[in-house]
Amino acid sequence: MKVRLVVDGVFEEVEQVTEALHPPESGFYWIDASTEDLQELQHIFNLHDLAVEDCMNEEEQRPKLEIYDAGHYFIVINSIRFDDEEIFLRSLNIFLGRHFIITVTQQKINELRLIKPLLLEEKVNQADRFLYHLIDLVIDNYFTVSDRIEAKIENLEEDILMHTRKSHLNEIIGLRSEILWLKKALGPQKELIATLNRKELRLIDDELQKYFSDIYENSVKISETFDTFRDLMGNLREAYQSSVANRANEIMRVFTAITTIFMPLTVITGIYGMNFDHIPELHMSNGYYFVLGAMVTIGSLMFLLFKKKDWL
Repeated sequence: MKVRLVVDGVFEEVEQVTEALHPPESGFYWIDASTEDLQELQHIFNLHDLAVEDCMNEEEQRPKLEIYDAGHYFIVINSIRFDDEEIFLRSLNIFLGRHFIITVTQQKINELRLIKPLLLEEKVNQADRFLYHLIDLVIDNYFTVSDRIEAKIENLEEDILMHTRKSHLNEIIGLRSEILWLKKALGPQKELIATLNRKELRLIDDELQKYFSDIYENSVKISETFDTFRDLMGNLREAYQSSVANRANEIMRVFTAITTIFMPLTVITGIYGMNFDHIPELHMSNGYYFVLGAMVTIGSLMFLLFKKKDWL
């Protein structure tokens, strides 16, 4: 657990977490904690039992805002990560007070690292402004992930059209299920940001609250983007099935042409394979070469004809 006094974006380490109980002369306290620190923090800041239980839960949490009488808000928002194979959501649990903010995570979240230089650049001096910039970073990261997913879909589509493989179907099904799962999670997150934008919240400055409308618009764009991805995955599956069908047609066309070419040759060999004594050309000295030449000529002419008509 790290306790910092933040004044105009400048960090100062604090040794005792109990110092954060009292408002500083300037700035606010940021307590960056893990779930192991919750028992101590709950006792000091009178954190609600249900909020602590949500933080300890290993399952993914639904984004939400809870207002407690103890003078703090409990906010859950999901950070996103994409490793080109699977989409991960990591819960970022936030306790917002008048002069402090507590972030609790079970895994490392990149946005908590990125916010440090941003606080200094913006000279952040209040806990609610810290909350605004943190949520803004979380939502902006969804755009980064959506760009990577879009690029993956485009590459997959190009690969399917050029070199269709059976593994493509597994990739399509896997990515589509990830997108559908994420789409369901985006709804509650959008509702959370709408609440931060519209609901009267005494711990968030009225002027600052208006800025959450911009984050809400971004969350709507993200939701619409993943709607588009869902449709694209359906189109991609149709393209795969069409490509497989076309490939099968190509193979059948080649087999049909080969069979057609060998049909007259089979007729010739069938005739000369009959057990009759009196067959024309049967006793010719060069009959064998004559028949072979005729078969090669007929096969070649049929092959050239199929090529000319683009049947092969």
